Amino acid sequence: MHTKQLYEYKVWDLPTRLFHWINFTAVIMLIFVGLVMLFKKELGITSVDAKIGLKTVHVIIGYIFVANLAIRIFWGFVGNPYARWRSLLPSSGHMESIRSYIKSVKQGEPLQYAGHNPLGQLAVVIIFLCLITMAVTGLIRAGTDIYYPPFGSIAAEYVAQPGVDPDSLIPYDTSAVDKEKYDAMKAFKKPFGTIHIYTSYFLMFLIIVHITAVIRVEINEGGGIISAMFSGNKYLRDKASDTDDQA
Repeated sequence: MHTKQLYEYKVWDLPTRLFHWINFTAVIMLIFVGLVMLFKKELGITSVDAKIGLKTVHVIIGYIFVANLAIRIFWGFVGNPYARWRSLLPSSGHMESIRSYIKSVKQGEPLQYAGHNPLGQLAVVIIFLCLITMAVTGLIRAGTDIYYPPFGSIAAEYVAQPGVDPDSLIPYDTSAVDKEKYDAMKAFKKPFGTIHIYTSYFLMFLIIVHITAVIRVEINEGGGIISAMFSGNKYLRDKASDTDDQA
């Protein structure tokens, strides 16, 4: 029996693969700790020390998440062609590419892509916007909640009473802070917390959609999209439609 030759493409370089799995692990851990914080009363967690402890763990994991994201953003300018922003971000004519791809799927002969297919590119943009939003709002809340870098020293100096060492402030302890300034800071940080929480909900939804879409593509179109995030290589039954764009 004749077996059709597969086309091998070296797609995801090592830094890209490392980002993917570090990001996935960090996000899952952040969601878990975040949900524990959100439902701490229902879980019987009531002490201030426990609240600070949970927040600290969340922030430390968040630093790993932010550092990993920053490296990936940088790598989008210097990495291999498939890791670069020019191959990830939609460009002119993208809607036509989406229509062509959807038409090929409906016809049962989906176009093959070494990188992301046109719908996948849109998903990448949305996911990265969510990740950046989570990073920025998370850092702001880390500083205003428990006085952690990079904004913690600014927040502490702002709310500390005259003559009080900002470094001596204890999170959620209002005995050494200026009440008016502390209330102002609470008002300032509240919308960032709201954005952070609802973006995390949306990100949870995106994770489910992403996993579902990857499995669907793997089953219906092949290409080894899952294994490629381990090996870096994709195996397509036809020549990739996007190889010329990656030259």
